[in-house]
Amino acid sequence: MPKAPEPAPLITVITPTHNRRSQVVRAVESVLAQTLTRFEHIVVDDGSTDATAAALAEIRDPRLIYVGAKWRGANAARNAGIERARAPIVTFLDSDDVYLPDRLERTLARFDDNPSLEVLISSFVSVKGNRATKCVNREAFLTRNMLERALVSQTIFIAGSAITARHESLLAIGGYDSDIARMQDRELLLRFARRGGALLTEEIDWKKYNSENSISGRRDGYVEAYANLIDKHPYIADRYPEIPPYMIARQIIADTMKGRVSQAFAGYLANRSSKSLGYSLPQLLRGYVDGRRRRRDLYDEFRQKYGARPA
Repeated sequence: MPKAPEPAPLITVITPTHNRRSQVVRAVESVLAQTLTRFEHIVVDDGSTDATAAALAEIRDPRLIYVGAKWRGANAARNAGIERARAPIVTFLDSDDVYLPDRLERTLARFDDNPSLEVLISSFVSVKGNRATKCVNREAFLTRNMLERALVSQTIFIAGSAITARHESLLAIGGYDSDIARMQDRELLLRFARRGGALLTEEIDWKKYNSENSISGRRDGYVEAYANLIDKHPYIADRYPEIPPYMIARQIIADTMKGRVSQAFAGYLANRSSKSLGYSLPQLLRGYVDGRRRRRDLYDEFRQKYGARPA
């Protein structure tokens, strides 16, 4: 009698990785330990040279799918996973993060309960050395406009491993932008905000580990990345004119105060060369004052409606 085919996965987990052999094994183990068992975990290896492939080959579970090649960074690797995904729901797990055991079960229940839901953003614990910080969003559904405002003013906690979306929606917006090396999750969600809103959940269902080679954790390059984000979404500077100069000035001031003068100057030049920004020093100083006030207003509005803390 022929063997019955394996049931199709209910949810796909996508993990891009590059030279993080021990971390990615830990991430995979956290997925295989889930209370929900009908999933597929696609690990897309972006040209690792540290025997990542051999380490994952020792994990003999048909739900783990290894894709090895040389892609064009983490976003291209994520998109390769999105293209291969077979489940109607897709979620992400960075290779240095881990899921809590009920992550997939709770996530899928949210989409089952709301057939029109396109995007879910969960809460998490951020671990830096011996310090663990809870990054908790209040339970709320954000409309398109409120999602955009929350992303622009940075009043919610977001990270790559917090995002889950319907597969067809990810394909419709074109997946991740391969030109964005930092702030890629914010950029993705800004494009989602053009389609609809997102559900925030206060349930902590994963842990974020801040690796030394994490792009998002680098002190340098923030202004360059922010300028790139605004170049991709120039309407932000038009709709929220006080916010971009505040974000840039805040980083330049922080670098200067901490003695990172060369980084502060590099950030200023990146701002000046941006086709969507180009603020002068007086504009940045004025923008810092006005933007801080505007961001506080947006935060107060958000807090009154949802009771959330700023990210």
